[in-house]
Amino acid sequence: MFFRNIVGQTIIKQRLIQSVKDGFIPHAQLITGNQGTGTLILALAYIRYLYCTNRQEKDACGTCPSCQKFDKLVHPDLHFIFPIINKKRREDKKEALCHDFLPEWRNFVLTTPYADFTSWLINIGEENAQGLIYARESDDIMRKLRFKAYEADYKSVIIWLPEKMHETAASRLLKLLEEPPEKTVFLLVSEEPDKIIATICSRMQVMAVPPIADQDLFQTLQEKYDIPDQDIWHAIRLAEGSYEKATKILSSVEDNESYLNLFTTIMRNSWQKNILSIKVETDKFTSMSRAQQKKFLMYAQQMIRENFLYRLNELKINFMNHKENEFAIKFHPYVNETNVIKFMEEFSLAEQHIESNINPRMVFFDLSMKIIALLNNN
Repeated sequence: MFFRNIVGQTIIKQRLIQSVKDGFIPHAQLITGNQGTGTLILALAYIRYLYCTNRQEKDACGTCPSCQKFDKLVHPDLHFIFPIINKKRREDKKEALCHDFLPEWRNFVLTTPYADFTSWLINIGEENAQGLIYARESDDIMRKLRFKAYEADYKSVIIWLPEKMHETAASRLLKLLEEPPEKTVFLLVSEEPDKIIATICSRMQVMAVPPIADQDLFQTLQEKYDIPDQDIWHAIRLAEGSYEKATKILSSVEDNESYLNLFTTIMRNSWQKNILSIKVETDKFTSMSRAQQKKFLMYAQQMIRENFLYRLNELKINFMNHKENEFAIKFHPYVNETNVIKFMEEFSLAEQHIESNINPRMVFFDLSMKIIALLNNN
């Protein structure tokens, strides 16, 4: 993970590099940004540069012993805390720690540094689980930090998604931040900083990572995909500054077509009040994985937004492909000022319910009943 591998974010990169050159290394930093903007890779590039024994003007050297270890994320002074599932180890029946997931974590980060939380759960084969950072992680990291750094001048702890931290773990982390071990850097990488307890945030130096500039995204995606520029710009407009979202859009055209078909069928059945057909579609939704269910509900919110903009004739900020546009020609009159907010709220609420492991059959059928009311009261 080098600064040169990061898409855009020139100002943030310069700020991090300059802080190392100036010897200004805050012991606790909170790097926040939306999913796919490069928060984790920025943290990794920063620590690599801090540890590099032959720093270049704008990046780590890539050849010193420290950089060679960073290539595999095996530097002895680099520690990770991240959400895991609650299970026991086979060998001693003790509750698992992040350490037990390190091989999967390293592979995940090295191959998909912009990936999201759901992708991590899928990577470890637990897409329907609720990942958390448990209190026992704090005890484990406190034990490790008692020792001096092995090779670097600083020990570092990267905590990915601290908003997933159990309350007890957060309380113990707070004590570490109040009385930090000497020459230790804590980097908290968050997508939802408002969910972190305020007393932790108050002790952090905050660095807000903005959405990636469209032109930076276009340049990177154009080099990666052999597709028309028009399709790349379509993905960029939908991605809202997220490299991860843009690549998913470009890599999942077939998925979006199936989501469009499901969305179209739901709206048609709801307009016709066809309960039997709604039950059939409920079965289809229930058979999807939890990750797919969430993706569909996010896609549905996008389609409601696009149809409302179509109704307002706001074509400059209307981002639909050809098939979606064909559907919108007939559907857009049914999304208006009186129901658009309610539509978005209901789909968003359903997404939250799926995230909370509520029965998907109940969620989808209830959502369909609400859509019937919204369409037929139009």
